[in-house]
Amino acid sequence: MNRINKLFQNKHERILSVYFTAGYPKLDDTVPVIQELVKNGVDLIEIGMPFSDPVADGPVIQGSSLVALQNGMSVHKLFDQLKDIRQSVDIPLILMGYINPVIQFGVDAFCQKCREVGIDGLIIPDLPLAVYEEEYKAIFEVNNLHNIFLITPQTSDDRLRRIDEASSGFIYMVSSNSTTGAKEGVTDFQNVYFERISKFGLKNPRLIGFGISSAETFRNACNYAHGAIIGSAFVKALGTDLPLNEKVSQFVKTIATEV
Repeated sequence: MNRINKLFQNKHERILSVYFTAGYPKLDDTVPVIQELVKNGVDLIEIGMPFSDPVADGPVIQGSSLVALQNGMSVHKLFDQLKDIRQSVDIPLILMGYINPVIQFGVDAFCQKCREVGIDGLIIPDLPLAVYEEEYKAIFEVNNLHNIFLITPQTSDDRLRRIDEASSGFIYMVSSNSTTGAKEGVTDFQNVYFERISKFGLKNPRLIGFGISSAETFRNACNYAHGAIIGSAFVKALGTDLPLNEKVSQFVKTIATEV
């Protein structure tokens, strides 16, 4: 069974998924960050593949991508870093990035490499649903990879049904029509959207992302979905001067502590 399915089978609420950019703040920090997140009880990890034109990302993640690329991070380097990751990590791992580097690598070869190192799914925001279904779905499935689709407040009912039908891991609920980044709080408009989706009857579990940055926003998201995804706030924490283990432990503690 894919580790993503196993996670949602065994845990139904307060699932904490954390995103970080591979190769940030230092090139060889990728595996240590993953190991520290696991040690601190994170349920799922999204590993960002840095890209020169990250259109869905806000300034914090854009900045981390630039640093990672300057550090020498690449898709080939990332797979090399992850080659032994399953010797020490057993939670679901997802690669998140853009379709251009995947195509340059070769979609078939990329998916095979994901299977080899133990990746469970991909989040590729600029991969159209129709293109995935027509060209790549069979490749993903033979490599036991879930393709995680994003929905927004503007996603129509018809498209929701299509995405739910095409999904096999979970659905990524983008909290607002904006780039990634920490927000001050959750608006009434977002809560109306969260309620609409929670009542829609989707067969797939849901995680809420974009703007989740504190115990309060994490708790609110968990009221409407199975959990939440935190990215920019964690990447920002990684940029501080504390030792890596302290950066991770302090951050996760501030988010996951129940109030």
